[in-house]
Amino acid sequence: MPQHSDRSRAHVPKALPTRLIADIPVGADEPQWLVESLWAASGVGIIGGLPKSLKTWLAADLAVSVASGTPALGRFAVSSQGPVLVFVAEGGSRALRARFESVAKARAVSLAGLQVHEIDVPALYLDEHEHWADLRKTIEELRPRLLILDPFVRIIARVDENSAQEVSRVLGSLRALQREFDLAVLLVHHLRKSPSPRLGQRLRGSGDFAAWYDSGLYLVKQGDDDLILYAEHRDAPALSPLRVRLELSGAPHLVVVEDLAGHSSQPDSLGTCPRGGRGKDGGEACGGGRAGSEAQVDHGRSSFAGPFCLAHPSGRRLRLPPSTDLPRYWAAIGSPRP
Repeated sequence: MPQHSDRSRAHVPKALPTRLIADIPVGADEPQWLVESLWAASGVGIIGGLPKSLKTWLAADLAVSVASGTPALGRFAVSSQGPVLVFVAEGGSRALRARFESVAKARAVSLAGLQVHEIDVPALYLDEHEHWADLRKTIEELRPRLLILDPFVRIIARVDENSAQEVSRVLGSLRALQREFDLAVLLVHHLRKSPSPRLGQRLRGSGDFAAWYDSGLYLVKQGDDDLILYAEHRDAPALSPLRVRLELSGAPHLVVVEDLAGHSSQPDSLGTCPRGGRGKDGGEACGGGRAGSEAQVDHGRSSFAGPFCLAHPSGRRLRLPPSTDLPRYWAAIGSPRP
């Protein structure tokens, strides 16, 4: 990652190259997508989810798709096939191979024939200058279409992921790589468990993650068994949510179970909970914790016991922890005041 040095302080200023906006090529023939509706062409972005939410399985699916030119999740076309470079910091190389081999088998392609390259080092830290220089050199020689780094917390040595200044330096350097080599960059990152009006705001650490990405894929558990895939993009409409699961028969791989067209592109709750009493604002309070949990709700004050969820008259259902500042949360989701 670029750092200031004594030599940079002695730099003699020179005018930066410029061009007229009107002279930028229109690029009408350039694809909008690397993977249709899932990942922007040469886009930087994040796969987010709680632990054990199949994030690495989704990353493997995208990697095999880009390397083979086969549709991601069996339905989303790849616009630009090419090599993929992967660094997965958790789990061993044998487990990684087994996972990729399983996805390739499900696509009826041979893993041996795919240009999917693992960075074969014990550790890779983007905030270490030598590691950064080695990564850049590897990309320069391999020219991958897609770089996957999994997970973010394992590829930083000293950066505090809650520090906007430190995180933005790493993300800015990845953006510079993307522009220099015209490649897509995919970070795997964790979500917080606490609710938030938008998925990007649930990414753990600095808010710079949500501001940085061109494409964001989120795997969100709802209830005990359901796993919902949400996709949102900087320059394109959000994809309808998809119910997905890990198909275990034959070669394990992710499959789409149901297209939830017409549902909100943002999850309305962290789970399901039974219906209960009615709040003062016309919203419906329902016990999400112990039996008999009650709530009294209005827009100015709130008192409640135990975690619960609200069903606003608009149909939105929200599971909230006891620590929630309820009036502020109503305002954040755009609830009308009486």
